Amino acid sequence: MRLFFVLLALPVYAQNFHADPEKIIQGEVIKVTAGAEIASARLNGVAIPLFAQANGEQLGLMPVPVLTKPGAYTLEFLDATGAVSGKIPITVLDARYHRENISIAPAIAGLQPSPGEQKTVGDFERIDSDIRYWKEPFRPPVPGCLTSPFGSLRMHNGKLTGSFHAGVDQRGAAGTPIHPITPGVVKLVEKYNLRGGTVAIDHGQGVETIYLHMSAFNAKEGQQVTPRDTIGYVGSTGRSTGPHVHWTLYVHGEAMNPGQWMSLKACAGPPTAPAKKTAESKQ
Repeated sequence: MRLFFVLLALPVYAQNFHADPEKIIQGEVIKVTAGAEIASARLNGVAIPLFAQANGEQLGLMPVPVLTKPGAYTLEFLDATGAVSGKIPITVLDARYHRENISIAPAIAGLQPSPGEQKTVGDFERIDSDIRYWKEPFRPPVPGCLTSPFGSLRMHNGKLTGSFHAGVDQRGAAGTPIHPITPGVVKLVEKYNLRGGTVAIDHGQGVETIYLHMSAFNAKEGQQVTPRDTIGYVGSTGRSTGPHVHWTLYVHGEAMNPGQWMSLKACAGPPTAPAKKTAESKQ
């Protein structure tokens, strides 16, 4: 009889609670959907809000950080009181990100952040605005190939930096227009010592992007933008070895692999070695 009730319960959970995908690699996002009675979801001790969508369902994006240990987890669905209303098993797979060495001049490597740079950008990363601006599909900000992929364990001049590459670097000639990957609201337009010319955009409901090393800006704080708009131009300002755009996709403050959302082609070049198991933190 107990088995009978368990079998009856499974379709109910399948209808009211969804996680896509249920097997995910480190550094990617789980799309979480549920009925109107669900307020949030929790994985590995981290809770995210679910937001009401036009179709009546609740939607949230659960980040699985790069440094999450591979293995079995449980995604919990919580009602407004915090009580668990449903569960789905999640498997986190090893992404096998690679190690990457960057040759960089000592003067550039020694650059320090501008006063308030780290705090201002950190505060931006944690924005959780209620309005959804983002739309799929996402598009790359420039057409260039990847010179440096997401998630690689960074080395400068052969020495470990203690961080992983939290964004991607795309090739681009100086002055190439840069576009937002999806609609949003510009929250930050600043020239920094470390990041150089920087534009940061809130796309709503936990999704943000930031674009670095710009030579010039074409956006203002508070401006609503779409992928048709130019927000700035490729440059080599800040800690940069040449013209390119470094950009990062954040979901609830965690840097995520944008390759899950769009096609990004690597530039031709020698392969890098897989990174060893480590507990390095992001930069």
